[in-house]
Amino acid sequence: MTDTGTAATTVPVTDTGSGAGPRAVFRETTAEPRVQSVPLAQLSLELGHLYMEDFEAGPERLRTHFTQVKPWADAAGVLAAAGGRRARVSTCFLVDDYFTRFSTPAELLPMVIAEAGRAGLTIDYLARESGCAVADGTAVAEEVQARLVESPPPGTDGSRPPAVQTGWLANGQRSPVGGLTEAMAGAEPWHPPAETAARRHSVFVDVELWDEVDGRRWWACPFLAAVWQLARLGLLRHAGEAVLQPVPWTAAEFPRDWDELPPVIRLNPAAAPFSAYRTCSVLPARFLTVEHAVRVILDQVDIDAEALAQVARRSLSEGMPVPEEITDRISYVMYAGG
Repeated sequence: MTDTGTAATTVPVTDTGSGAGPRAVFRETTAEPRVQSVPLAQLSLELGHLYMEDFEAGPERLRTHFTQVKPWADAAGVLAAAGGRRARVSTCFLVDDYFTRFSTPAELLPMVIAEAGRAGLTIDYLARESGCAVADGTAVAEEVQARLVESPPPGTDGSRPPAVQTGWLANGQRSPVGGLTEAMAGAEPWHPPAETAARRHSVFVDVELWDEVDGRRWWACPFLAAVWQLARLGLLRHAGEAVLQPVPWTAAEFPRDWDELPPVIRLNPAAAPFSAYRTCSVLPARFLTVEHAVRVILDQVDIDAEALAQVARRSLSEGMPVPEEITDRISYVMYAGG
């Protein structure tokens, strides 16, 4: 499943310098690094993506969450198995250790795993949200930002700086910056924002990707969640290598420092692969705005072409071709409350 080396090729070059007529000289060159392929399940099912205040509320809050998740998780597994085949479904859980660090892995994670088990759920993979920013020395979020290709709405004149400079990404045309008074010399008349792909009426969204505090950049939750979705879909690469890949966890205890825990760990040795053709996230309804922003971001990311092709070929060979649009591979269940 993995192909990470470089390929040697022989290139014929015509040599006429000997005076005896042209002859073929073969030189060996090194090709571009190949793009690593990753194992793929049919569905990556997210059992939770909670903030530190949720953990502060104690095991009762987690118990309520997993109780709400259980019936939807069962239904997702049944749908993934449609057609009579045994579905390859893996589960994951994301812990927010990026914006606020509450407790320690040694104290917090056993509680999460125990409460999931109490509800009849198994967490196959556990991830740290900080790994969506930087993982194993790779600036993952920064590399995804470098792949943003903004969709220019009709009439764009290029006067506004790009999202990589402003930290804001929209799904359409913003209102003009000028004031409301048209009498001002040269002022552009006000007009409402407009969604690029609107169906009669617009749902305009302007997403903050990051901000800076005391010279440090902080990636916004929707941007990190977009990185998280790309990892779950098996589409993240750095110099051809897959990133945010799980590390088997076999230690009896978890560390007391979050930085000592790998970005993604595999808790269940028998689990289906972490990445999958499609994802489904079961979340509280308060995540609706965040996930809408995630889709706006992913609609404007230029994914590695070979990574896309690998997933397309393999899904087609299994008789379950994936949609061309990345956001069409992502689904949600959002329960009330929480």
